[in-house]
Amino acid sequence: MAGLKDRIRKLLGRKGTAAAPTNQKQVPNPSVSPSADGAQQQSIPQLDGMFDSHQKVVNPQTRAATVTGQLQVQLQNRTNSSTVYAYITGQAINHNNAIFLLQADAKTPYYPPNPSSTGSKLAVNVSIPLGAPGNSVTATIPQLAGGRIWFSIGAPLIFTVNPGPGLVEPSIFNPADPNHNTNFGFAEFTFNSAQVFVNISYVDFVGPPVSLTLLDTAGATQHVSGLPANGIQTIANGLTAQTQKDGRRWSSLIVNDNAGKLLRILSPNSGILLNPTWFQTYYTDYVNQVYSQYSTRPLTVNTQASFGNVNGQVGSLGNLNFGSGGLFAKPTSADIFSCSTGPFATGQNGETNTIIPRLAAAFNRSTLLLTNTVPNGEKLAQYYTNPITNHYARIVHAANLDGKGYAFPYDDVVPDGGAGQEGALFSYSPTLLTVAVGGNGAFVG
Repeated sequence: MAGLKDRIRKLLGRKGTAAAPTNQKQVPNPSVSPSADGAQQQSIPQLDGMFDSHQKVVNPQTRAATVTGQLQVQLQNRTNSSTVYAYITGQAINHNNAIFLLQADAKTPYYPPNPSSTGSKLAVNVSIPLGAPGNSVTATIPQLAGGRIWFSIGAPLIFTVNPGPGLVEPSIFNPADPNHNTNFGFAEFTFNSAQVFVNISYVDFVGPPVSLTLLDTAGATQHVSGLPANGIQTIANGLTAQTQKDGRRWSSLIVNDNAGKLLRILSPNSGILLNPTWFQTYYTDYVNQVYSQYSTRPLTVNTQASFGNVNGQVGSLGNLNFGSGGLFAKPTSADIFSCSTGPFATGQNGETNTIIPRLAAAFNRSTLLLTNTVPNGEKLAQYYTNPITNHYARIVHAANLDGKGYAFPYDDVVPDGGAGQEGALFSYSPTLLTVAVGGNGAFVG
């Protein structure tokens, strides 16, 4: 399976988060436009706001799939609360990519109509109650793009609709959002005619623990462990200790609710978007050391694509020059944490776009002074060992039972044949996806 996953990873693009948060994220309703041959094709735009997914979608022609039109999703309450709700949202692939929400009965689809005003309430109940701790509810979903399985603990979430229609999702950035002080989180997925792909994500924040188990028609099981029940407190403790050690803003990423109870933990990128001065000069010394080192020797980037291995060196103007692969000016801390701004902004040059993820990942993991070949020259034990590194990612990975989960946008970059760090599962023939919230009974499998 690992070799197959590596080949799929090479076929698929990676993307980072959006540059800036909106007060609330609105999912647009994609349009349908004619293709060059006159056939109708679905145009699925990149979703705006902070909650960009990092999902890889396999071209159906790359392998014959045994995917049906529906998928069973078992939603498990592994918290200590009886007030837990689940929500499933996405864009219905076989319904003109219309905005989709699953109703409270966990089987009936709801496609919100286009409202006349912003912030319109949903006409149906989409809060799926999970019942007492240990209880499970099985949901049935159609094929969806940009899917999310949401959980909230202690209170239901509030979704609204804007003209378009556009779904307004819960925001961690807007204090006026009715969900701002609710404990919530989500897993991301795509379910199409080729496969199901699902992952846990800490790219924007850490919320309640979520684990994944995927069963296929052959009886094979894959599992992502997620955090144990006390995992978010472990991360908070680690960030506090790191601030005591280096005096940086790591502990400022910890968010408490109105009662002073630990609610969530922001990623550095989210923290910077809310407070631009945080970490402003954090990576400066490390970046200067990297650019000094590669002014006298080349840096080799394994593009893991048709471009092969490309060499770059810092020239007289101070840019890391990869020739046809583009020039990379020194990134700021914000560029490194976001993976999507400054020299890491993607464009029309395909070769540049394959260099960006691997270079951005190496800066987040601080491996560029340890090897001159990335990612194939890197070893897992070298990640985050420099004092200047993405300590949020280091601490988050350490807190997860299996060490997996997207902690920054390009956390799926690994050496050829290396172990994935992103906490993702996929199958060409899925039969049951189990998503558990709360962390009680979490295990490594």
